[in-house]
Amino acid sequence: MSNSNKPVALEPYHIDVSQDALDDLKDRLQKTRFFDDLDNEEEYYGISTAYLKPLVEYWADGFDWRAQEKRLNAYNQHKVEIDGAPVHFVYERGKGPNPIPLIISPGWPWPGEFSYGLIGPLTDPAAHGGDPSVSFDVIIPDLPGFAWSTPVVRGDLNYWKIADILHKLMTEVLGYEKYGAAGSDYGALVTSALGHKYADSIIGLHYGHDMPPGQFANERFWDLTDGSKIPKDAAPELREGLENFVNTYVSHVAVHMLDGSTLIHGLNDSPIGMLAWLLRRWKKWSDKRGNFEEAFPRDFILTQATVFWVTQSIGTSIRMYRNAVRHPWVPSHDRRPVVEPPAGFTFLLGDAYPPAVNTVEERIVLFENGPTRSSFNVVNVNAHMKGGHFVHYENPEAFTSDLVETFRRTGG
Repeated sequence: MSNSNKPVALEPYHIDVSQDALDDLKDRLQKTRFFDDLDNEEEYYGISTAYLKPLVEYWADGFDWRAQEKRLNAYNQHKVEIDGAPVHFVYERGKGPNPIPLIISPGWPWPGEFSYGLIGPLTDPAAHGGDPSVSFDVIIPDLPGFAWSTPVVRGDLNYWKIADILHKLMTEVLGYEKYGAAGSDYGALVTSALGHKYADSIIGLHYGHDMPPGQFANERFWDLTDGSKIPKDAAPELREGLENFVNTYVSHVAVHMLDGSTLIHGLNDSPIGMLAWLLRRWKKWSDKRGNFEEAFPRDFILTQATVFWVTQSIGTSIRMYRNAVRHPWVPSHDRRPVVEPPAGFTFLLGDAYPPAVNTVEERIVLFENGPTRSSFNVVNVNAHMKGGHFVHYENPEAFTSDLVETFRRTGG
């Protein structure tokens, strides 16, 4: 891929959490005052004390952060400042004659490691049973305000402002003239904002969720149902699916939107409170037909929780929700589709959304006939049974394969 800009000289970055921070975390964990949590054995009310307590005890007296830190530092990392915001990113070069630059944006609460399983197959496809002629230079940032892309000193960050920052990362810092972008969850909004404003620089896009720019622009911005009620004549399967969708996704959006800082005061001061809030998302959003403990080992869970804790990024990551309303997205042009570059999609049927969809064929048809389809220049759509909401982590094989096919179809 030819470069029109001279890249900036990058210094390596290594994670090195102070021992004082780790000692303070252990002290707080050992002093936890556990909630009695009566009648919550089935987690009807949320994460139970019975589930949380042994995990907290292991975090305090068994979990080895230094081993995880060493593992994370095996990746090629850098950290720069762009528009007053720190940007930490993993940067792994592709093998082969002409790697395509690709920035992959994770969501909330997804630190960058949720996407690291994509690196090997994309940078070195020959070693992973793929087509060696299609490889990528992979850039995986922690979105500004998330994880190691901290501390932030500006309170206005949201998905479209992050898109401006990441475009500068790709074109000014790394020197790429054109690049591809991929993302899921909040990262899908970032990807859509890139595809709208910077279409001339984008080779192609690939998504784990169909989220066009302008999300949260409705009057009931805190309500994912937009005030809809379950139809009285809904079939039992549809009713169950809609109830599960509400129980899975509605609470965090409402609280983050309407009372974010009030919640954050507690989460930023209490590691068990922060863990419970995060763990509820990881557990509830993962594959509804899968085994959570097998897919999300406790060392992985506690690594991500420790990252949020030591970087104090739980608050700045949550702030992104309301900032999408306080600083609303404004279109840069009126061309159609609103996101012009060629786009592909990977949908996983273990997600709670959409409800009452049982086959890959149904999922594809639902998208093709759905309200977001016209926002994109769709060239590739696939659905897979395995995996829930965390697309990059729960089914990296499917996401990688579909992404490669998307870029094959762009002629990138």
